[in-house]
Amino acid sequence: MTEHSNDAASPLSDRPWLHAYADGVPYDIEPVTETLIGMLDAAVKRYGSKVALEFFGAETTYAELGEQVSRAANALRKLGVQKGDRVALVLPNCPQHVVAFYAALRLGAIVVEHNPTYTARELRHQFEVHEAVVAIVWDKVVDIIADFPKDVAPSAIVSVRMTDALPWTKRIALRLPVPTIRERREAMTATPTSKVVIRWSEFAASRRLPRKWPTPSLDDTALLQLTNGTTGTPKAAILSHRNLRSNAAQGRAWVPGLREGEETFYAVLPMFHAYGLTLCLTFAISIGARVVLFPKFDVDLVVGALKASPPTFLPGVPPIYDALSRASTRKDVDLSGIRFAISGAMSLPVPTVTRWEEATGGLLVEGYGMTETSPVALGNPIGPSRRPGTVGVPFPSTEIRVVDPDDPSVDLVIGEAGELLIRGPQVFQGYWRRPDETDAVLIQGGWLRTGDIVSVSDDGFVTVVDRMKELIITGGFNVSPSEVEQVLIQHPDVDAAAVVGIARQGGGEDVVAVVVVKAGAEFNAAGLKDFARTHLTSYKVPRRIVQVDDLPRSQIGKVLRRQVRERLTTH
Repeated sequence: MTEHSNDAASPLSDRPWLHAYADGVPYDIEPVTETLIGMLDAAVKRYGSKVALEFFGAETTYAELGEQVSRAANALRKLGVQKGDRVALVLPNCPQHVVAFYAALRLGAIVVEHNPTYTARELRHQFEVHEAVVAIVWDKVVDIIADFPKDVAPSAIVSVRMTDALPWTKRIALRLPVPTIRERREAMTATPTSKVVIRWSEFAASRRLPRKWPTPSLDDTALLQLTNGTTGTPKAAILSHRNLRSNAAQGRAWVPGLREGEETFYAVLPMFHAYGLTLCLTFAISIGARVVLFPKFDVDLVVGALKASPPTFLPGVPPIYDALSRASTRKDVDLSGIRFAISGAMSLPVPTVTRWEEATGGLLVEGYGMTETSPVALGNPIGPSRRPGTVGVPFPSTEIRVVDPDDPSVDLVIGEAGELLIRGPQVFQGYWRRPDETDAVLIQGGWLRTGDIVSVSDDGFVTVVDRMKELIITGGFNVSPSEVEQVLIQHPDVDAAAVVGIARQGGGEDVVAVVVVKAGAEFNAAGLKDFARTHLTSYKVPRRIVQVDDLPRSQIGKVLRRQVRERLTTH
């Protein structure tokens, strides 16, 4: 190892990966000059008559999207939302989600995204962190938010019934209820006080926001993205308009051959997740794409949509590509129109790439990112220089270093495994009201400590070796072992618990727990799983629970999760 006193001396400072860029990809993007609202306005002006959103056949043009955003922004203004206020979104993918996201931003408010399948305990903890003044919520979970204590609950809740966005023919076929005249009047006359619930249909019927209403600036905070961060402690990453707009511009630069105003994106990734948000809520809108929305990934739903609106661009995770590849061999399913597929959130097995590219004739490449990088920082080139098995090379305007994990001022020689540092316009601003944790990951020179151990080849391709952090990645989501452990030890029969991630075939990890039961108690794995389900969303519940006599601990009593993992994988 060689210590370097400045960035210029880093072995990677000359960016050896640039030669691998696909033809037409710039080494650096032009600094962005427009906010996300400016980006949306430009798309509305340029692609007004083109379809922006499609939801089970119901289409919304860019002009209509702009109109709906203006009306929803005015409705938020009437509820007292001001610049810098937090607006919580607790929604699956649906047209209302897109409208709500941009409406909050139009006022200069800060969006906070949430997983709508979270338990009351999980959501309450998140609301305690950000203190949102208004929540726009899926009607299935409105009661959860409404039951929060007064000091946690938002002043008003907007209830979204996704089925209202369906085509009338489908709503009639499903015999869906329609609000009565009385219900509409009550919603229109509701006063924003604690626990007020307003229907989206009435909320969105507001007049347009005055055109001269102040717009946000590039360095204003746009989003608080909830994450376990690099330390495993739940927190909110601060992402500015500049961060998110830059990452959308980097994504656009990375994919040569995109046809602006002509692409069709399938939003099968949840938009409350940083990956789905950037690819389908900002990047896709920035190029005037048609975004086909799915409330969740379902093979039959996707297959059913293929003939009417075949996708050309599919962001996803390996299990999605595997499921669709299998469907294409079992059914009369044509995937040949999907020219670009970007995989993230977990490692991409080479056999998955092979099957997908045989089925589509297009490219499937892996990228790397984290919430703190808006989220994409590296990617495999969209072309023949791609290298399956690696996470690719840094995006335009992105720099990396590989350093000694114990001393990030020490750069390692090329090929030696060390901690990955990232610097670029997509790197976040810090953690919301967590200055100490911000200082721990954003270090001198604007470098972000990722907590991931990587090696870099002579020509700049990055391979992830291990993670310093002990987060578990399952189904593309991060799970904090500590959170699951705290739930398990609340069970009256459990004396101690340790939770780890165990790699599974095909990529990703399973959440696995080992427990020590109290004297006289009986071990009941099924009962413990049922208990966990009452406190945790489904993907956090351990797939397997194993009884052990004791847990390996350090001299100060800390559970050694690495040893727990080793025991599970060797027995």
